[in-house]
Amino acid sequence: MPVVVTVRALDGFRLEVVFDDGTQGVVCLADRLYGPVFEPLQDPSMFQQVGVDDFGAIAWPNGADLAPDAIYRRLRESAAVA
Repeated sequence: MPVVVTVRALDGFRLEVVFDDGTQGVVCLADRLYGPVFEPLQDPSMFQQVGVDDFGAIAWPNGADLAPDAIYRRLRESAAVA
């Protein structure tokens, strides 16, 4: 499975993600920031603190994280449609 190389927060609760195999794209999380761990990310300053943790997951300091395989599939599927 490819590994996340970089992640960068964009306006509108979007993330620009780049994987080590060159797959890259933007995912929007605006409609997915619910529940006790993700609701704090509705604060734009908290959302901007995104990074890649030691396990290659997209993560925030409050403990919220995203599985890289799910993001990878979303980006590959959206590229196939484009």
